[in-house]
Amino acid sequence: MSRLLSRLLLLSLLAAPPALAEQAASPSAPSPSAPEGSPSPPAPLPSPVRIATEGGRPPFNYVEDGKPAGFEVALAQALCAEAKLTCTIVLHQWDGIIKGLETGEYDAIMAAMAITPKRAARIAFTRPYLRIPFAYVARRDTALPNPDPATLKGRTIGVAAHGPQVAYLEQRVPGAEIHTFDTLADATLDLRAGRVDLVLGDKLDLATFLARPEGDACCRFVGEVPAGEPLLGEGVGIGLRKGETALRETFERALAALIADGRYDRIRAAYIPFDTK
Repeated sequence: MSRLLSRLLLLSLLAAPPALAEQAASPSAPSPSAPEGSPSPPAPLPSPVRIATEGGRPPFNYVEDGKPAGFEVALAQALCAEAKLTCTIVLHQWDGIIKGLETGEYDAIMAAMAITPKRAARIAFTRPYLRIPFAYVARRDTALPNPDPATLKGRTIGVAAHGPQVAYLEQRVPGAEIHTFDTLADATLDLRAGRVDLVLGDKLDLATFLARPEGDACCRFVGEVPAGEPLLGEGVGIGLRKGETALRETFERALAALIADGRYDRIRAAYIPFDTK
């Protein structure tokens, strides 16, 4: 009887499908391993995500009642809520803020940090979350069409000597007469006195000037540099350590969602009186 059973078992194995026969022959065979060179699973996101800001650049970031506040702080909180991240905001002085990121004191920087080639060589950036355009102001009694290279030919334009606006005027508005000043405030003084026709500067700084009684009485916005001008720079982005791809993509998805449904503009309007996307 035992010899008959052995023969029947052999015949059943030979008749079984190949996969079944293999399982019967080696029930504990290991599962196949991942092929060589396959990507490793993404690193987990830090928890909490520590975001550094300076605390000294209102309205972008400042300290109120001993706590970080401002546009970037409110935006950071909204980004973390959208991405379902646990985040903390920490203060760090501007000097050494990139080094602190590199050494792991925190995981991200939101401190009005413009994206520049020099900084991008050390750290990574998200897509810009803030762009401040260049704008022109003129006296209220000045009849001036929308500023462009043709209408600005022969005009005297005041500008801060150490800002990027000088390079813009030299390269894009060659027919203008450029007057440089130590500060933008000095340029607006000459504008009020009628010694220059226009002033070109950072729109937020000029909005602050026009919000004062002396600025509102004398002057007005007359135009902006077109969006997309390369000399404006790329804008301000979230600074991250090199290789933090998952965190960068998480922040960028959250930013896109805030912009798409209007939350970004509602946050921005509480601090900045014009579009900054």
